Amino acid sequence: MMEIKNVGVIGCGQMGGGIVQTCAQAGYDVRVSEVNDAFLTKGLNAIKSYLSRNVEKGRMTKEEMDAVLGRIHGTTNTADFSDRDLVVEAVIENMEMKKKLFAELDKICPAGAILATNTSCLSIIDMAMVTKRADKVLGIHFFNPVPVMKLVEVVKTIATGAETVSIGKQFGEKCGKKVVIAQDSPGFIVNRLMIPFILNAIRMMDGGIATKEDIDAGCNLGLNHPMGPLALADLIGLDTVYFIAAAMYAELKDPQFVSPPLLGKMVTAGWLGRKTGKGFYDYK
Repeated sequence: MMEIKNVGVIGCGQMGGGIVQTCAQAGYDVRVSEVNDAFLTKGLNAIKSYLSRNVEKGRMTKEEMDAVLGRIHGTTNTADFSDRDLVVEAVIENMEMKKKLFAELDKICPAGAILATNTSCLSIIDMAMVTKRADKVLGIHFFNPVPVMKLVEVVKTIATGAETVSIGKQFGEKCGKKVVIAQDSPGFIVNRLMIPFILNAIRMMDGGIATKEDIDAGCNLGLNHPMGPLALADLIGLDTVYFIAAAMYAELKDPQFVSPPLLGKMVTAGWLGRKTGKGFYDYK
């Protein structure tokens, strides 16, 4: 079985940067790309800042931080992925953009390289079929914040080879994660459970069944969840919840994935949760 040594990551935003850091901390040589130098510098500085805080808190030494940063290389040229064993795509959730990227990577990367997507809800087989290596395409879905969250969903399409799945699982475990295997079905495991849960909580609040505080407290203390569904929606971003729900409904046509009108109105108002300072709760 092929051993992954060199990893590529497309995108150095919140998710991509977290994947880069996690891979470098696991000992992989990592090359990360962004669309321009400004985005690349911002992403790399965020990684350095995160690691510096770990040094300040005594979680790692300065020498360990320098070693991790020494394994990270930035680029704005996709052609620089020509020597990678595994490339993980972490760009925005736009199918046409992802398909264009997979077709490009298929031409650039070595024949044996594995191409992975970090999508949380889009169809992976659609991306795989623009390549000539559908057996080497899979989902490797990390959770945010990547360095902290302990789970990775390895997602196999109907065309993914068994060896590709094994290599993906081995990669996730080397990154220090618990790996679960899912089929290429909308939402995989976690979002398939979480999205209806959040949407139902919004319906309950909007219908006057209980206050947001009491709904969240019920889940905190009655279900032993560390965070209630409405606080969780604010953390994820209400626009992200709305998008994932819409993408899942488009494919499954299951009414449980239809967003309540209130969620759409909050997104329209720009009340997206923690990132804007206001969602179901006020963070200003």
